[in-house]
Amino acid sequence: MKLVRKIKYFGFILIGMITFNACDDYIEEDIFSDITSENFIDEETADQLVVGVYTSLRSVYSNYSFKFFGTDIFASQGEVFSFSPTNDYFNMNAGLGVSVWANNYSVIGKANTVINRFQNQISWSESNLGARDYGIAQAKALRALAYFNLAQQYGGVVIELEEATTIRTDYARSSEEETYAQIITDLEEAIPTLLDEPETGRFSKRAAQHLLAEVYLTRGYSSFGTSSDFATAASLAETAIGGYDIRTQSFAEVFDIDNQVNDEILFAVQWGTGALDTDKQNNKHAAFMNQVFNYPGITRIGTPYGTQGFGAMPTPFFYSLFAENDSREEATIHRVLFADSEDIYDADGEEGPLPEELIQPGDTVVFYPKIALDPLELADKMNRYYVYQPDQYLFGLPENIDGATYQYSSNILRTNFPIFKKFDDNDFNENTDGARDTFVFRVAGTHLIAAEAHLGAGNTAASLSHINIVRERATGVANSYATVTIDDILNERAVELAGESNRWAVLKRTGKLEERINVYNPQVVDHGAFDSGVHLLRPIPESELQLSDGSLQQNPGY
Repeated sequence: MKLVRKIKYFGFILIGMITFNACDDYIEEDIFSDITSENFIDEETADQLVVGVYTSLRSVYSNYSFKFFGTDIFASQGEVFSFSPTNDYFNMNAGLGVSVWANNYSVIGKANTVINRFQNQISWSESNLGARDYGIAQAKALRALAYFNLAQQYGGVVIELEEATTIRTDYARSSEEETYAQIITDLEEAIPTLLDEPETGRFSKRAAQHLLAEVYLTRGYSSFGTSSDFATAASLAETAIGGYDIRTQSFAEVFDIDNQVNDEILFAVQWGTGALDTDKQNNKHAAFMNQVFNYPGITRIGTPYGTQGFGAMPTPFFYSLFAENDSREEATIHRVLFADSEDIYDADGEEGPLPEELIQPGDTVVFYPKIALDPLELADKMNRYYVYQPDQYLFGLPENIDGATYQYSSNILRTNFPIFKKFDDNDFNENTDGARDTFVFRVAGTHLIAAEAHLGAGNTAASLSHINIVRERATGVANSYATVTIDDILNERAVELAGESNRWAVLKRTGKLEERINVYNPQVVDHGAFDSGVHLLRPIPESELQLSDGSLQQNPGY
């Protein structure tokens, strides 16, 4: 049974229990008279505190701007000459990223509450000491995950390990080295107690090993990293992979909506059709798409695709990375969109020379070919539906084709591109209310961590073995790579983990962010303002600085 479906919500539970955080909007109150946090929380109900930490991850993993904008494979949907702080680093300031900071600290605050209450408040019987230790282990692993999310973006952050019971303004940042040391400590303390095969939705031992591998890998690139970090990361990643062979199911099967709980998923944030409306508010299906209801024959409500909920789009470079034999392309993007309702398309009105087109449900409405069509084939297809060539995905208005039924000028959309498919949902409401789980760690990603770590440690043969396993699953061809570079790994991560892993953080850790955005991000190429002395760290939110007594220091350059 999914973890989120076991949540019980009780009135007054947050009173005096989680002072560090405001009440979250997913809480549904059932009123129980005379219940307070002190007399409600006992060894039988204590797990509800742990469940609350997991639920807080929903906000963390439905916030995308700092993960995808301003990278080589995702950019803004606006004109190439348009300005966006998070994408082209123009006027990036401390007013941005408030939710990234706040959402992760919400997880940390609730994890601290679990640890304190489990250790100091709840009276545990001898038979339930294992449950106590397991709850603490989960809280430490999730706290480590939140601190890692913060450290990748901000560098050193405020390390708070105690439950907040009073209002403070004297928080000070630890160094980045100290932050990573705390993350490692939390995970190393948690791993022995975490379960190999926990209830669906809970953090497993292998998920923690995957996370710890990525932490060591990231630290290995830093000035405070140790000579053994890459080797340690590789060993941890291989332990997390265990005996699972990703080739036992296809990439498309991994993302099948009816196969969300499968052996490749090490950890996922749970959504679903539980008793609360907020159980079904995932927005992942609305990422990396445009307003497809503006096409003829596709309605806003009936569309199987949803509506745009995030202003990013894949870059032309991303589309170019799929080889002809790469099965991931078909599972990742929609190259054809189909009508969901009857419609009459007439580009020039009833009296015009162009014929009208009767569109029926199931008809092709728009086609985005992988390889550009020649003029004759293009003109033929444009009599039946829209066609946008690979060099027309960015903002713009292509020239009409004389005499064609479909005219580009009749489409009010000015940014037309193959939208994402891998996150498609079957239970959603426009750009919200999705029920698909959000995959956080997959074994394919663990292989790519192992490949990168082995490469960093100088073990090219082992690196090749791991990247080739991922490639073989996608293409059916063994040993596709005869040599491997960090760019090979980044490209493989792009097509395997697009929209899942934090692309910005990966480019940052490998030292490839500036190089690749200057070549592949259209707005950055046109007018990018990236400064490696500033933009490898995000600005601490201004609101947080204002709440401090001056002890919380801003990152340089902001």
